[in-house]
Amino acid sequence: MDVQAKIKETVSNNKVVLYMKGSPKFPQCGFSSVAAQILNACGAEFVAVDVLQDMDIREGIKQYANWPTIPQLYVDGEFIGGADIMRSMYQSGELQELLAKA
Repeated sequence: MDVQAKIKETVSNNKVVLYMKGSPKFPQCGFSSVAAQILNACGAEFVAVDVLQDMDIREGIKQYANWPTIPQLYVDGEFIGGADIMRSMYQSGELQELLAKA
């Protein structure tokens, strides 16, 4: 299975997916830490994919959403954005609504 198909399968088969550096308990960058904290603050159940474990995924996810940075959040198969977008959506309440629907 090629990396794009693997990514598509992951985001399609899980309601909420966070591609991040490290894990929610041990994030390896500040932005990934913020993203995981926001999802935890929302009480969201999510699948975290550590891009540091697989260089193909790390590069492939950037192409998949045409978004150059990590973390990346997907809800119901849709690309939502990175840490800054998540923070903005969280502060406005939009992210909580989106996650509640998922």
